[in-house]
Amino acid sequence: MPGRLFLTTPLAALAEELGVPPGVLADEPPRANVSPGQQIVTFDGTGLAHMRWGIIPVGRVNARGRPVMETLINARSETVFDKSAFAGTGRAVVPVNGWYEWTGEKRRKTAWRIAPKDGGHLYFAAITDLWQAPGGLQVPQVATLTCPPNADVAPVHHRMGALLEREMIGTWLTGGAQDVKPLLQPWPEGRLLIEKASGVDWTGP
Repeated sequence: MPGRLFLTTPLAALAEELGVPPGVLADEPPRANVSPGQQIVTFDGTGLAHMRWGIIPVGRVNARGRPVMETLINARSETVFDKSAFAGTGRAVVPVNGWYEWTGEKRRKTAWRIAPKDGGHLYFAAITDLWQAPGGLQVPQVATLTCPPNADVAPVHHRMGALLEREMIGTWLTGGAQDVKPLLQPWPEGRLLIEKASGVDWTGP
């Protein structure tokens, strides 16, 4: 389940892969440690933009009609279309070079870096929302979707990000619920490299 991300390739290369101009994000620096609550790069089908990673669910309620209190950085793909807390959300993808997971006991945890074996980008399916902040400020927000892990990820976590093939992105962004549900499956086994993460400043941006 993505709790930290990294996007270290030049944004120009990402924009070219997606067939869009980098726009205002052209000077985005490499980021080896992206935390919840920070601005992350997203793609909505037309261009790249920043959104806050984490949906503050103001006004959203659960199935019992009670307010959802916690900030949501991830949502389960199996129930995202059924829960009232996610009604009215939009869709985007979050492009990354990979993400981190941890294993072990508290204060003795091992950090693991998860990335595609052949390099390049991964695309997380994500939902979006717009937070009306005090003073009228509008803050675009995003939460990544998760699914059960494949055999690569299972040793380090019981969930993984719902990853999309490049050619699936258009369907995810515009398709109906029944069209996109089959896309939200564990990534094919053998395509991810999982290794111990070293040299990362966990306190930095």
